Amino acid sequence: MYMQRSIKTISSYLKPIVASRFLSLDAKRAKEHQSIGFIGLGNMGGPMAKNLMKNGHNVIVNDIVDTVVQDLQKEGANVAHTPAELASKVSVIITMLPSSPHVSEVYLGPNGIIQAVQEGSLLIDSSTISPSVARDVASEAIKKNATYLDAPVSGGVIASQNGKLSFLVGGNEEGFQRAKPILECMGQNIFHCGETGNGQAAKICNNMLLAISMIGVSEALNLGQNLGLDPTLLSDVINKSSGRCWSSEIYNPCPGVVENVPSSKGYHGGFSSALMKKDLSLAQEAATITKSFTPLGSLAHQIYLMLCSREFESLDFSSIYKFIRKDK
Repeated sequence: MYMQRSIKTISSYLKPIVASRFLSLDAKRAKEHQSIGFIGLGNMGGPMAKNLMKNGHNVIVNDIVDTVVQDLQKEGANVAHTPAELASKVSVIITMLPSSPHVSEVYLGPNGIIQAVQEGSLLIDSSTISPSVARDVASEAIKKNATYLDAPVSGGVIASQNGKLSFLVGGNEEGFQRAKPILECMGQNIFHCGETGNGQAAKICNNMLLAISMIGVSEALNLGQNLGLDPTLLSDVINKSSGRCWSSEIYNPCPGVVENVPSSKGYHGGFSSALMKKDLSLAQEAATITKSFTPLGSLAHQIYLMLCSREFESLDFSSIYKFIRKDK
């Protein structure tokens, strides 16, 4: 009798635990097959959308370029013809767009997301834009009872393809926790940077430093070659010494030193000089507003303005090395 009572007691104790675990599993499966909208399928956005699909999400896409939409369709994505149509079909939307005006148009335009956004929707913008624009979009989303997060990325095209991006997220804690498992399908480092706009602030600081370091690595490699050093050997020295950085080790600007990076592919397929110029402009705008002294950031901005006035605008930003060598 004692054994029977004990078994019944244990059984009654285990039932809610087992049921809870099954409910958690069902919730996990539901989340894995959640429909997500994705707008902006360029060098970064396209691979990000594909990684969502690889992780079990149904993806509905939109882009003004038909060929990239067709590419995702072949992978199994569905298509919406406008941002508003997409917003009417899903409650989670990710955008990856070139600049502030594009974000304003896609979110706030006549056929924009806000026009048809569903109550309770989660809107994640991974574009690099002005923090003030991010805050403007967030305020409009709040009026529709939706949550907007600014979540720009770092890591470049290769990290995007491999699902190893870093996301710098600004917005409320509840929205961040809701977004985190989705972002983990596309990245490995997810940072909550604080209130809305802080993700953008972190991104423009990072990219200002990235531009400065890329210029520095390019100058060092150019000087080394002019002194008779092999660029691969010099890069190896730098990467085992105090000059080591991402621009020298992972994304080296000299052709042939690192495989499968833009410099070894004619400076194509990466982060364009035009986009770096835009990010440096945002950094200088922020420096002016906050009265921050950024002499190297200012000089880097001037150099990329000069780069983009030549034939380098559409080339990867590491083409600064080619520019320096050409103007030797």
